[in-house]
Parts: sequence; structure tokens; C-alpha cells
Amino acid sequence: MVLRVADTRRAIQFYCDVLGCSVERRVESIGLVQLRAGASLIDLVPATAPPGSADGNMDHFCLRIEDFDEAALRAHLQSHGIAVGEVAQRYGADGSGPSLYIEDPDGNSVELKGPPNA
Repeated sequence: MVLRVADTRRAIQFYCDVLGCSVERRVESIGLVQLRAGASLIDLVPATAPPGSADGNMDHFCLRIEDFDEAALRAHLQSHGIAVGEVAQRYGADGSGPSLYIEDPDGNSVELKGPPNA
């Protein structure tokens, strides 16, 4: 899960001190902080819109796909009229692996992520 936050330091304090998460990784160039929550990650990114705006607090959510066959996945999605983003290697809860982004009918961004690279 990726959350847009108004105050990254305050969010880290809450998730780490209150909920027991730990900081796993930072990508300073984009302001990303990844928190370990058991087998999952919670990503924090700076909010670009005021609270309550149409952008909301969630950037995207991720669904893990065990068999990430890019050609078959792209063909399936396009057959349903869904625009498919570029495949890139991205870091997630179990390491780096292939992923792509699509949008649901309400405009929510969904990451489809394959298994980690060996």
C-alpha cells in the first residue's frame, strides 16, 4: 500500500512507534519511505494535494501475480479495453520483480506485480 502523507516524519513515528513497523528503505529522490509491516510493506510518499481533495491519501495498491507472463497479461487487459503501462522492475514486499500499472474504472491506480527476481 502506498499512502500520501502530509508529514512523513509524523507518519513514520505513528507506524513505527504505535504499530511496530520498521523503516526498511528510503528513496530520497522521490521522498519515498518504505516501512516493513510483517510480510508487507507500507510506502509513504509526500502528499501533493490537500487533505480531502479528489486525489485522496492512496497513491495505488498492488496485487501480486504469481505467473507474470507480460505478453499474455497485456493481451488479456487490452482485450478488456484497459490501457497497460510499461513493465519495469520495482521493489516490493518480497524484493524486486516485474510490475505494471493499470487504472480501475474509478481511476484508482493498480500495480500488478510478479514474483521477485531470482
